[in-house]
Amino acid sequence: MAAARKVLEKGGIAEVKIDRLARQFKVTRGSFYFHFSRLKDLHQELLSEWRRANCAPFQAMVDQNVTDGVQFFSDIVHTWVDEEPFSPKLDLAIRDWARTSKEIAREVDAIDALRINLLVRSFLAIGYSEKESIVRARITYFHQIGQYALSFKEAPDVRKSYQPLFGDVLLGPLAKSP
Repeated sequence: MAAARKVLEKGGIAEVKIDRLARQFKVTRGSFYFHFSRLKDLHQELLSEWRRANCAPFQAMVDQNVTDGVQFFSDIVHTWVDEEPFSPKLDLAIRDWARTSKEIAREVDAIDALRINLLVRSFLAIGYSEKESIVRARITYFHQIGQYALSFKEAPDVRKSYQPLFGDVLLGPLAKSP
């Protein structure tokens, strides 16, 4: 699974092939089939890994009662920034795979909507109007996904040094009110 995930993240789903993985591990195709009865099963396991690492942490937040919008926002953002278990590379690989699969595209659309809705809830709890909450949520989300999509590289300590300012800019003036 780890090898298949690396291939997916580096080259996309079209590169996740039985022959390639068997060669990489110097095993026969038959050995591969000992673990997975068909390639589609491996694909399903890759999707399950994405769901576990990149979807479940956000789905766990759905039923939370949001009383402190700033803290809820922080919890959401740290799911991305801490990258544990969230994986930006896996998220982008699945997003890329969704371009060729309507079924996966629907699932990616659903998790995008869920993540944005969580952000909207944080902004509503801070006191922004519904429209402004939606716009702030989209800006926050598009910023985060864009940073990963661009493969923007910076040292973790530099990224962490900017976090308070990003928070101030994204959360806006109502988050600073007493």
